[in-house]
Order: sequence, then structure tokens, then C-alpha cells
Amino acid sequence: MNTSKDNEDGSKSKTAQTGGEENKPIRPDLAEVIRRLSFGLNKNRPDAVAKRQQKNQRMARSNVESLCDPGCFIEYGALAIAAQRGRRSEEDLISKTPADGLIAGVGSVNGSLFSEDKARCMVMSYDYTVLAGTQGFFNHKKMDRMLHLAQEQHLPLVFFAEGGGGRPGDIDAQGVMVAGLDLPTFGLFAGLSGSVPMVGVVSGYCFAGNAALLGCCDVIIATANSSIGMGGPVMIEGGGLGVFKPEDVGPMNVQTQNGVVDIEAADDDEAVSLAKKYLSYFQGATTSWEEGDQLKLRSLIPESRKRAYNVRTVIKAIADTDSFLELRPKFGPSMVTGFLRIEGRPFGVIANNSMHMAGAIEAEGADKVARLMQICNAHGLPILSLCDTPGFMVGPEIEKRAQVRHVCRMFVVGSHLTVPYFTIVLRRGYGLGAMAMARGGFHESFFTAAWPTGEFGGMGLEGAVKAGFKKELAAIEDPQKREEFYEFLVAQLYERGKAVNMAAYLEIDAVIDPADTRRWIMQGLKSVPARKPGDACHSFIDPW
Repeated sequence: MNTSKDNEDGSKSKTAQTGGEENKPIRPDLAEVIRRLSFGLNKNRPDAVAKRQQKNQRMARSNVESLCDPGCFIEYGALAIAAQRGRRSEEDLISKTPADGLIAGVGSVNGSLFSEDKARCMVMSYDYTVLAGTQGFFNHKKMDRMLHLAQEQHLPLVFFAEGGGGRPGDIDAQGVMVAGLDLPTFGLFAGLSGSVPMVGVVSGYCFAGNAALLGCCDVIIATANSSIGMGGPVMIEGGGLGVFKPEDVGPMNVQTQNGVVDIEAADDDEAVSLAKKYLSYFQGATTSWEEGDQLKLRSLIPESRKRAYNVRTVIKAIADTDSFLELRPKFGPSMVTGFLRIEGRPFGVIANNSMHMAGAIEAEGADKVARLMQICNAHGLPILSLCDTPGFMVGPEIEKRAQVRHVCRMFVVGSHLTVPYFTIVLRRGYGLGAMAMARGGFHESFFTAAWPTGEFGGMGLEGAVKAGFKKELAAIEDPQKREEFYEFLVAQLYERGKAVNMAAYLEIDAVIDPADTRRWIMQGLKSVPARKPGDACHSFIDPW
């Protein structure tokens, strides 16, 4: 007969009972394996668990179990221990360095939403409670094995990167290596970029080698208590650069504003939830979804063309309910980037933010957009562009930030996209900035449609009048009449550049009822051919 019993994770498993087999003593070789594996279990490491709880952090195994579907994670290399047999007893190493500080294996994520093929995932997590999450000789060997497997099997990767980099105490390795700079780990890890989605998650301290791996990921999710740096306090002091606390090196109020961290989470639980949500966009369409009242879109753009509005409200109104995930919200505030779903289908989204510099595109915002484009192109997500910009930001100060090179990334990356690209002009579409939002020009998108609030010009209309009619305006001595003539010329340009006139000249494809936006996008998506594997033109995703 069959009976069920509880596994450690709470799931059920069936055990065949034949003639009291379950009551027989466990043979010594099996008992040894069970004992060895038990040292890595959270329930047998109460002191480590208590320390993590004091810091409001979970054990590495708890994060892996929370990420993966119940009972769907198999661990590789669990019996490894630190390469320190020459200085410590084997029993001590078994007890204190389980898995050599790296939990690694394959499992499924979001399996209740997607097929087994889409849910499969590679997971690797450094365990900070084992030698501060340092990279030892055997966990490097383990990671190399897993990275080869991820490349071969095309497995998305979730990497928990808490830890301090290299481990000088692994004396057993001294007989086979000197500096270890010939390790393949970093090349193998970086080589996954563009091939599979790569998610980096940090809680706490992440320095040196751990940070080098983290920075290769498509997206970095970090908790509020994280500090991330290419060198930690030990390296900084060793280089004669001063003495610092770990929390002073790359804290979140720095790394979220400079663009290193894509998504900030409150704690470990939220970080894992966000990792699952991010992965879901690359796992396919969901079968169930909800949409808000699309008639509300008609009133989201202010009637006054000079009033700002929150474009995130527009994005959320277009998207399926609760499906928008924003990247780098504190970096490059002139742009909003992220992912959403429409009728369950995942999209990347870029939008101008009229609440910052009137939506003019700045260097950092352009970088953010270009990288979002690369992620979508590498992994096959269509892109929705919501345009409302007076163009690229200009002036002596912005040029100090390498504006020319940074904003032109939008043209170069956009011109190489192979995924469907749809442009909706919400209000302003001026100059080169508007062309960049439309993948290089209004006829480069699969369609470029405008809401009735759309207005267009080769440059800002007020500036066009001042530059184009400078002599005529200067010739009018009466200030009031000069202003009246100026307003008359501006009004003419606005009338000429309004959306319906642009559509009449076929410079854009349509002017649509905002309430029809989702229908236009979905019909556009159904009208483009499926992209063939290998059609992506970006072989990797720029870390920046």
C-alpha cells in the first residue's frame, strides 16, 4: 500500500510499504548521506537562523524555497565543504561550511501560471552565514558546473549575491593555484547575458566578486538594507583608501539614484516576490487578467497643454490591473521604463515623464530606455512607447553629461530591434527626441498613433517662432502688438501641428480614441509575424 508523509518543506510524498520495509534500520551508507545533508538544513542551524532574524533577513535556503515552487528544487553539490581541511577538522567543516556557502540547483518558478518548460529555472544563492558568503575553491567549481548547465539547457538564472567576494582562507587550493585569475566563472556568468533572463537579488552586503557577478545580471533587485560595491571595507582599507563601515559603501540611497539597482524591495520576502514577478514577463502570457475602465484614459491628459501629469497613471490605466513593474524609478527621471501586460501578454514600456523637465530626454533617461530596449529585444518582448516630449534636453549644462553619446543610444539600439514596436503619442511629439521615442522616426514603428491631444513640430513651437520670425518680431516696436503677433504665429503652428492634421498628411498613422488604445496595441501584436529564434540582433545586454 501507499502512505503519504510530510517532507521538510511541508509537501506530501508517497512511500511504498512492502513487508514493513519502512521499519527496517537505515543502512550505514544512506545514514551517512542523510546526516551530512542535515547540516545544511535551517532547522539544524539555530544560531545562524537567530542572527539572520535579528537583521530581519531570511536564511539563504528560505529564499530559495520561497522562490521555487514547493518540492520543485533539486540541489547540486550540497555535500561540498570549504577547501580548508589543512587547517580545520572535516567534522568542523561539515558543520560550519555546508555546501561550501553556495546553494545551487534547478527548479521551477511560477509553475502554477506557466508550463513546465517556461517555469524551469537555475537558482544560485550565496549563504552569508557560511564564511560571510565568500567565494571558495569548491563553490567556484560548483558555480562553473551550474553555468555550463544553464547555457546548455537555456535556463533563466536567479542569483542571490549576498557576500564578500574571494576567500583567502582556502589553503587546500594552494597546491593547485596561486592567484586563481584563470577561473572561468566570471566569463561563463557574463556569457549568459542576452541568452537567458538573469535576475540578481541582494539582501545585505554584496562586495567584490559577488558584486562583479551581480553587475552582469539583466536586473538587480536589492533590499533597503543592502550595500553594494566593487570593493568592500577590507579591500578599501588594504588599498590605503581609508576605513569604512560596510553600510557606508554603496548604500541604497546611492545605488538606486545612480542606476545600479533597478528595483528596491523592503525586505527579503518582497525581493523574492519581485524576482518572481520580473521572471514572469519572460515566461509567457497569462490566461487570466483584468482591465480598468478604459474610458478614463480620455481625461488623463490635461486640457491645458502646459500642465504636467503623472504618466505612471496612464501606464497603469492601459495595463492589465496590477501588472506594471517599473525599473530604476529614481534614476533618469525624465523617462519611465518597465514591464506590463495587456490581455495577459507581456510588453516592455517606455514613456516620457512630463513631471521632470517637461519630459525632455536627458542622458540618464536615454541610457535607461536603451537598456530596456536591449532586454526586450534579447528575450522577445514587444515594446510600447508612450511619447510626450519636447525633444532632447539642450544647453551647456546637459552637454557636460555626454548628452550627444548617451541620447544617440536610443537611435542605435532602436534601429536594431527585431521585436514589435508600437508608438502612441499622448501629447507632444517634437524634434529628434520624438523620433527617438518612435524607434528612429514615426514610420519606423509598426504603427505610430496619437491621441487627439497630440501636437507635433520639428522643434518646440514657441522656440520655432522666436527663431524663425526673429526679424519680423524685432521690427514691431509696440510690445503689446509684438506679443499679439507672436501669439498669432504660435497658434498657427499649433493648428498646423495638431494630431488630426499630422494624420491627414500621413506623417503619423492614425489618431485614436484613447479608450481604444489597448485594442490598437493587441491588434498590432496579432498582425506582426512571430520572431524566429536567433533573430535578436543584440548578442548580450549592456550592463549599463
